[in-house]
Amino acid sequence: MGAKQLPRPVIQNKKYVLGALESFGKSIKFQKNEKLFSQDTAAKDLVFIESGTVRLSVTSKRGKEVVVGILGPGDFLGESVVTGHRFRVTSAIALSDCVVRRIPKRRLLESLHLNPRLADLFMKFLLQRNFRIEADLIDQLFNSIEKRLARTLLLLAHFGKTKRTGEVVPKISQEVLAKMVGTTRTRVNLFMNRFKKLGFIDYNGGLRVFDSLVRILLRD
Repeated sequence: MGAKQLPRPVIQNKKYVLGALESFGKSIKFQKNEKLFSQDTAAKDLVFIESGTVRLSVTSKRGKEVVVGILGPGDFLGESVVTGHRFRVTSAIALSDCVVRRIPKRRLLESLHLNPRLADLFMKFLLQRNFRIEADLIDQLFNSIEKRLARTLLLLAHFGKTKRTGEVVPKISQEVLAKMVGTTRTRVNLFMNRFKKLGFIDYNGGLRVFDSLVRILLRD
């Protein structure tokens, strides 16, 4: 799996999107660990992340939680509201201090209808998010735990989206990583130690992920 198969659904022209959304009220601040919205609550708006990192998760009826995504600046949350969903299908919790903008469903639909450029950017986001979901499913079905963990870390480090190496990823526990990868914390710890010994990651000044970690994905 190469770099082109690691897309991150970010609206490229963030400045334009923010300008188009300025009329939808002021930005809202959330502190670390504060919940933006909960699963099964009424879906009344779309959320645009201006800064910070947010964790998306789904909880089964038996109480098992699965982390389905870590999103950041330029990402939308709760986009299913556009397709007519009345209730949230995920829960969103701030992994760091965040600033978001809530966009009421009615005003969003009106804006997309009147603003073709914004509608085009939003459509690209939905297509990229759909591609990401398909890639995640394939990853879960066919790749080893080691490759799934490596892919998750590269996505968190925005691999392919920045020219910097040794990108510091959002502070995230091994327990959360285990939920994202679909394994146990013990297995995550095992492979994280292996990646560190190989020089693919480091813990100096936070968790740093180096581009060389992609070698794990290229192994047969």
